[in-house]
Order: sequence, then C-alpha cells, then structure tokens
Amino acid sequence: MRVGVIFPQTELGGAVSAVRAYGAGVDELGYQHLLAYDHVLGADPAVHAGWSGPYDIDTTFHEPLVLFGYLAAITSLELVTGILIAPQRQTALIAKQAAEVDLLTEGRLRLGVGIGWNAVEYEALGADFGTRGRRMDEQIALLRRLWTERSVTHRGEFDVVTGAGLAPVSVQRPIPLWIGGYAPAALRRVGRLGDGWFPGPQPGPDLAAAKAIVDDAAREAGRDPSAIGMEGRVTWGADGVDGVLAGVERWRSAGASHVSINTMRAGFRSVAEHLGALAEVAEALALTRRG
Repeated sequence: MRVGVIFPQTELGGAVSAVRAYGAGVDELGYQHLLAYDHVLGADPAVHAGWSGPYDIDTTFHEPLVLFGYLAAITSLELVTGILIAPQRQTALIAKQAAEVDLLTEGRLRLGVGIGWNAVEYEALGADFGTRGRRMDEQIALLRRLWTERSVTHRGEFDVVTGAGLAPVSVQRPIPLWIGGYAPAALRRVGRLGDGWFPGPQPGPDLAAAKAIVDDAAREAGRDPSAIGMEGRVTWGADGVDGVLAGVERWRSAGASHVSINTMRAGFRSVAEHLGALAEVAEALALTRRG
C-alpha cells in the first residue's frame, strides 16, 4: 500500500515558502504522493445567507495543476488531484494542463476527478450544476482520447472537438483517472470508468456495500474489479500517531492500494508542526527517507 499526504493548503496561506518547505519535507520523509483538493472560488457567507459549506471566501486554495507544475521541479512525489472538479472546467483545457504536468513530472500525475458540490462556483465558471454528472461521464472518455490519439473528432452532448490534438503528449497515455464521490451514481461511475476511487475518510460499515456497487458496475462493463485502485484517508486526531497507525491498518485490511495522511484541522499552526506529525508517522511506518 502506497502512503502519501494531503496538502494542508487551507492552513498554510499563500506563502510560496510554505509550499516549498512542505513539498520538500514530505518528499524527504519518504512519502510517495501528495494529494491536493480543488476549489477555484469560495462563496461569501455575507451574500449567501445560510451558507453551510465547509469552505468559504477566506479559505486558501491553490489551483492544483499550477501548483503541481511548481512541485514537479522540487520533489519526486506522485502528484494527485483529490479531486479536480471536472465538469466546471473545459475538457480540452483539463487534458492540456494534465498532459503538461504529467510531462513535467515524468509520468507522476494521478488525476482524480469529481462533480463537486458548490453551485456558487459552477455559476461563476459558466457551467451547469444540474448536468454535472452526465458531463463528467462524457469528459472521462474524451480525456482519454485526447491523451492517446493524435487527432480527435468528437461530437457529444457537452463537448465538440473537430480534428484536433495535444502536443506535447503526456508520458502516461492515458493518465490514470480516479473518481471521487459517495452517491450510488458516483460509485457506479467508478466501476464503469475509473482507474481508482476515493471512498471516504475511514473504512466504516458502509464500505463493503459501496465496494459491491463499484464491483458490480465494473463487471457489467466488462472490467476486472480487482484492477480498480482504492485510496483511503486517515486524519491525525486526539490519539496522535497511534490513531493514524490504526487507521492505516484498517485501510490495509480493507484492501486499499493507497492511503493519504491528513493533518488539516489538527491544530497545527505551521509547516514545521505539520511535518513534525508526519515525521512521527513516517518513522512508525518505516518509510524510506530520501534526501
């Protein structure tokens, strides 16, 4: 099982020095990937009465693919979007930016995609919130064609491409596409179309039922369910490193291929504190240090 980290960008502000120190630090500790969340805009609760989303206008989010272009030059980590909100973006532009990151990292991009939940953001980006599930189904197929075919012609419900292609091409052809989401429709999408999935924070009693939906959809699509990766998430809590290790073991027992350690909302106030906790986990898991 590959072990990575979740980039705590909501707590590090916009300082380039924090990005550099955190990326280099987790790379040196021996973690294998860095996962970043995606939001383009935050909603202003003063304008949107009753706002209940977990993030708002003051929450810091780096644009993940631009961020990855920077991290590609200073780390050897696999870089993961977990998730990129694909339906609010232009499909051809996603394909281009992802191919560029994959090239700059020499094949170390894993593109997680999902439909998101923030209607305010969709409106600002000129995208239809109500059709986002159907749009992503079409996007996934088109992305793979753009990464593997020299010239693509596509006429779909949402995208039109006429005799066009990408250059330079990505190293991975196609780039791995992982899918996030917890609704039955999202789980069936994973089975039909995904190279992997992000099932949620901790393996609980509903995981087996969710995995059954994924596996059934995969078999119906003529795919091997065992070939679909699964990435768990373990959050640093009151039990510290012991709680994290227990969570990692639960994901290992559940059959996860990857797990990410999350130190956001743990009360850490600096990059050094985040890295200190991750150093304890790395030592306990006997990760191989680099540097």
